[in-house]
Amino acid sequence: MDPTPDVLRDLHRRMVRIRLFEEAAGRLAEAAKLPGFLHLYVGEEAVASGVCAHLSDADRITSTHRGHGHLVAKGGRFAPMMAELMGKATGYCNGKGGSMHISSLELGMLGANGIVGAGSPIAVGAAFASKYRADGTVAVAFFGDGSTNIGAFHEAANMACALKLPAVFVCENNEYGEFTPRSKTMAITDIVDRAAGYGMPGVIVDGMDVVAVHEAAGEAIARARAGEGPSLVEAKTYRFFNHHGVQNLGLKYRSDDEVAQWRQRDPISLLEQRVLADGSLTQADLDATWADGRAEIDDAIAFAEASPFPDPASLLADVYTETLR
Repeated sequence: MDPTPDVLRDLHRRMVRIRLFEEAAGRLAEAAKLPGFLHLYVGEEAVASGVCAHLSDADRITSTHRGHGHLVAKGGRFAPMMAELMGKATGYCNGKGGSMHISSLELGMLGANGIVGAGSPIAVGAAFASKYRADGTVAVAFFGDGSTNIGAFHEAANMACALKLPAVFVCENNEYGEFTPRSKTMAITDIVDRAAGYGMPGVIVDGMDVVAVHEAAGEAIARARAGEGPSLVEAKTYRFFNHHGVQNLGLKYRSDDEVAQWRQRDPISLLEQRVLADGSLTQADLDATWADGRAEIDDAIAFAEASPFPDPASLLADVYTETLR
């Protein structure tokens, strides 16, 4: 069944908000206004948006070093996100997480993660809690193609399937692990081939088509909620910028033609062409979404720049958990 205009509007809004936040973050990083590393999600917006459109705040997700898009798609607000990237006390993690560890427990976003493959076991833990509580929630692990070569992923997948947990594994296959093409790090072409080894269904989806991602993710999430166990969704996607930041730091590992060909399949443009062609949305609808997002970005940057840095006296606060007695 084709998605309704309201669903299409929601998917478009999620993708536009991700794109605007990431582009703004990239500009700020180039202007040396953001400390630390910055891994942008531009080009991959359809994956997070199509998946998270099926989730509530009670459902949990785990992310990667490229995690801003997941938090935005899960409902993250620009102001505390931008403040976190600037290391300000008003950020989601009080300025102590930064880009690669940004999280929001209230939204069920258990954190970006600087360790490759480390999010999958955390998602499995959340899925175990969901099953134990019988609360009908699910946990989704987002990860890249390279992380499926890491032992933590395989252990997580095995445990989730053995215990029939309400988990969904979403592989964002952008064909590169940092600067190395996938073809040089694994003998298989499709990550989904690994699903059968654990006894879970797997599906490949066009990660540049948000409607296709939405449909595939919806089936996998519904299966998990129904107690039928995990699934693996492999989204074939592409990051438009480089591994870190915007510039390639002198490392030429992708041809200009390759990047240009993928940019012709910009997921936002593809959706906009679709909704205008079938009359689901108007140009005015699309323009309003972009305008609202740009206004929110401007407000968020102003908020973050005016916010204070954390008090040095709070250095150890929110870092350790208290031991239960």
